[in-house]
Amino acid sequence: MKPAVLDSLDPLIAALRERGYAVVGPTVHDGVIRFAELGTAADLPEGWSDEQAPGVYRLHERGKLVFGFAASPDAVKRYTHPPRSVLFRMRDGVPEQAPAEAPKVALLGVRACDLAALAVQDRVFLGGRYPDEAYRERRKALFLIAVNCAVPGGTCFCASMGTGPRATSGFDLALTELTGPHRFLAEPGSERGEELMAALPSHPADDADRAAAREVSMNAADRMGRRVDLDGVKERLVERRESPVWEEIASRCLTCANCTMVCPTCFCVTVEDGTDLADGTAERSERWDSCFTLDFSELGGAPVRSSGAARYRQWLTHKFSTWVDQFGTYGCVGCGRCVTWCPAGIDITEELERLR
Repeated sequence: MKPAVLDSLDPLIAALRERGYAVVGPTVHDGVIRFAELGTAADLPEGWSDEQAPGVYRLHERGKLVFGFAASPDAVKRYTHPPRSVLFRMRDGVPEQAPAEAPKVALLGVRACDLAALAVQDRVFLGGRYPDEAYRERRKALFLIAVNCAVPGGTCFCASMGTGPRATSGFDLALTELTGPHRFLAEPGSERGEELMAALPSHPADDADRAAAREVSMNAADRMGRRVDLDGVKERLVERRESPVWEEIASRCLTCANCTMVCPTCFCVTVEDGTDLADGTAERSERWDSCFTLDFSELGGAPVRSSGAARYRQWLTHKFSTWVDQFGTYGCVGCGRCVTWCPAGIDITEELERLR
């Protein structure tokens, strides 16, 4: 099915809701753009843009674009690999398998970097000998509507990682917001996307529409806030494991784990057991954890990586070196969230260059 032009997003949201999806997209909440359920297109952050820099995030009212902002702190992994999930319960000594919660969710406004991150997580959770069935069910229940970036953030470097700013795969529907007049170029990426597009009021995209969409992506790539030179970085990180740079970074790092919480590819978890004294049930849950927490790698009552330098080295080396050995790709997609949401303003693009 060829690209088409939508004049409004309200019919899209209504059609998804009619198909039983909870439509989730970007909204302005407490001074941050966060993903929440949408009722109509009026809930989207039209006219809002963001300023992102190391340790800095600010919203500003500017222009008329609906998607005139960069990556929010919310990534797709929240819906495929939730922050907390129940593995099983014990009732009267009998184990009960907890059913996987996989609600039908349509995510509107997914960026190319997040689609690339989702592909990375697919390799982690579905590509091994023991696939995660709960992840598989959540993944199947998602309807993904990508938005090609028009306004990259000050910490974005997806162009360097080859993951954006234009979405090329992994979506059901991809939108490019165009101006003069205001409209959305829609491209289906799956059979579900084609079926949905056929039900929406639209008109065929002409050559001018397609050229305008290409220009949006080219302009965004040219205006990336950060760049990374990947030449030799995999080997250099391993070679420089004893570099004094690690200690210097650690002197600034708070080991707060903010970077791993907002990272769209990080997947570390821990397991917790709890008991409900009211009904006598016991429950085992899985929740997000981080390689920055002191007890994450604890063995024999002591942490394997006791220093902040060792934990930061583990994280960065995994992202840009050993992840390639494990999964055949980098563990970073260049979204820049770890730079924006680091309270100390540590910029991994600068640290990688120092270590190269």
